[in-house]
Amino acid sequence: MKNSLGAVDTVLLLGGRSEIGLEIVRLLVRLGASRVVLAVRDAPGLGGPGAGSGPGSEAGSGSEAEAGRLSGLGAEVHVVPFDALDPGSHQEVFDAAVRLVGDLDVVISGFGVLGSQAAYDADPAAAMTAVAVNYGAHVSVGLHAARVLRAQGHGTLVVLSSVAGARVRRANFVYGSAKAGLDGFAQGLGDALHGSGARVLIVRPGFVIGRMTEGLTPAPLSSTPRQVAVATVRALRDGTRTSAEVWVPRALGPAFGVLRLLPRALWRRMPR
Repeated sequence: MKNSLGAVDTVLLLGGRSEIGLEIVRLLVRLGASRVVLAVRDAPGLGGPGAGSGPGSEAGSGSEAEAGRLSGLGAEVHVVPFDALDPGSHQEVFDAAVRLVGDLDVVISGFGVLGSQAAYDADPAAAMTAVAVNYGAHVSVGLHAARVLRAQGHGTLVVLSSVAGARVRRANFVYGSAKAGLDGFAQGLGDALHGSGARVLIVRPGFVIGRMTEGLTPAPLSSTPRQVAVATVRALRDGTRTSAEVWVPRALGPAFGVLRLLPRALWRRMPR
């Protein structure tokens, strides 16, 4: 439950090495969150192989080191194993989180892989796996989260989407199509939760300058993990809407309102 001041008290981060996810958690802890669960692939002493962090993913530093940093900020931190590609294990992740910290105020679905379109063109099996991580696994954890939050009667599921899914581009259509599916799923889930006390917050950043995009030239209207986190936490503190959407930076919203109208002949020439 939220604390006596109405601030978030408990947080579950799925993809516990996500740069954006960890920035959100740090901000929430500084604002009063006292109990955190990091669900991490290959959690030390617990996990097996999975997905959600690793080469090309939103991976940060080791989970133990990050848990130590969050503990230093005053939070009680737990690390549990999470395999995005094993949907049969997802219920246990939520069960474990609830056992450890009680009701979940915020669940962040923050795992994902980027990869390159050229690599996916050359290896369709790798493309299928990437789509399973970036879309299918989020469907599984999203439905599990919705069940928990609906039963509680409160809480927010934060879905880290992307402008890549707002209109899929030739330059990254495997990644973009998965994000388009995720975005549509999150919108529908938010509608399904209407009236339950729970809600979905969809975060759509543009190009994020970080480990996941290391070596790539930043696109216009780029942001940092910190900037995405600040916008996300600001929206979390506005708990009046059942479903909410956040573009980071904000200018991307109206920009894509126009870009959606471009003829396909022009759109297919767009760079990533």
